Amino acid sequence: MCYIRKEQNKMLKNKLGINNSAELARKGEQISKAKAVDLFENELLKTFEVGTFKGLAQIHHYLFSDIYDFAGKIRDVNIAKGGFRFAPVMYLGAALKNIDEMPQSNFDEIIEKYVEMNIAHPFREGNGRSTRIWLDCILKKELKCVIDWNEVDKEDYLLTMERSPIKDVEIKVLLKNALTDKIADREVYMKGIDASYYYEGYNIYKSENLKR
Repeated sequence: MCYIRKEQNKMLKNKLGINNSAELARKGEQISKAKAVDLFENELLKTFEVGTFKGLAQIHHYLFSDIYDFAGKIRDVNIAKGGFRFAPVMYLGAALKNIDEMPQSNFDEIIEKYVEMNIAHPFREGNGRSTRIWLDCILKKELKCVIDWNEVDKEDYLLTMERSPIKDVEIKVLLKNALTDKIADREVYMKGIDASYYYEGYNIYKSENLKR
């Protein structure tokens, strides 16, 4: 079974006609981060499903539809990052159906659902950025709180997420310590988007300066 390693294949076919990976990363950050700002400013997240793959696909499509044709669509290639292989394409549909059916009535259940969606990694690119927004939507609906991502250290987050398929207690503790009830706070959201992009290596633009 062939896997494409994400870190070795940065240059993706795109709608922008860009053939340079650094330029695509820069322009992609600018465009998708501005769309993330739109999600908050225009209250678009309230129109999306919460806790389902359909809802995640709606978020992903909104963020990346100006950049990639595959925005919001299930990937058709197997992908890996570091030494970890995400869900194989042949099992991805079934995995997403199972995730849809997972409970989300308390914090532990919600994080377990989030971990499983990360393992699925349903899109060719942009999984982390869209799935963290998806997670906050679930937390907001079920528990009336969100993650203050600006308070979550990048290295701690990446390490605990790497371990989460085997041991999810660490990511649960890390994220629980960053919970806030400021679910409608603009600053929390904007700084959270910047932190989320920073986790993935995108930190040229500030959300606050990207009003569309």
